[in-house]
Amino acid sequence: MASSKLDVRPIADGEEAAVIALWQACGLTRPWNDPAADLAFARGKPASDVLVGLADDRIVASAMVGQDGHRGTMYYVSVDPACRGRGYGAELVAAAEAWLERRGVWKVSLLVRKGNEPVLGFYAEQGYSTGSAVQIEKWIDPGKRGGGGQ
Repeated sequence: MASSKLDVRPIADGEEAAVIALWQACGLTRPWNDPAADLAFARGKPASDVLVGLADDRIVASAMVGQDGHRGTMYYVSVDPACRGRGYGAELVAAAEAWLERRGVWKVSLLVRKGNEPVLGFYAEQGYSTGSAVQIEKWIDPGKRGGGGQ
């Protein structure tokens, strides 16, 4: 893997469309989740934010990160498919972990859709493993229910 250096920072006004396009290019969006609403809900709050990674002044990576006062979570972790293999994903994950650590969070969790073995392999390389808990879910707003997941 080539050495890389991303400029990672919180998303700025006017960058929403670029981040949503990145999420779409990475196959992270689903018809039942409005990515613009997800982004607006998480960004710039004490317990959550959306981080972007820039290379050559262009957004090439992003992650939504948050904490609930006990554990941290990452969502929409993404790297432009044309830029994969440069270490950007590892840098972005490290930046999200640092964001959580600065807030006193000592453990981070994330969800990977079933059957996404390449992504599971990436996270294993970052030191992640299958946890001791089983993720269960309940839709409290049935109108948001989609094709079986987040």
